Amino acid sequence: MCLGIPGEVIELMTEHEDLAMVSVEGVKRAVNVGLLREDFPDGRALDLQPGDWILIHVGFALSKIDEAEAKASLEWLAGVGDAYTDELEALAASDIT
Repeated sequence: MCLGIPGEVIELMTEHEDLAMVSVEGVKRAVNVGLLREDFPDGRALDLQPGDWILIHVGFALSKIDEAEAKASLEWLAGVGDAYTDELEALAASDIT
């Protein structure tokens, strides 16, 4: 089973504009946020900042979510058991550079 996991943006990586450092249950990894790009009138490409929450699947941010949704999803995922544990272990073993 593949899951979308909520993660909190810790920092936008300036050396790689499509990457952000994200924390998922204390595991910190670089995540590709390029799918969230939009053209904003003020020239910004991303509407993301540290403290924002995103939904992550296989190293890619799929959407920006609010903190309440992230917390509810994390609680639900904790109840899923092995599938969630397996996903966290895969995230911990991954390395996007």
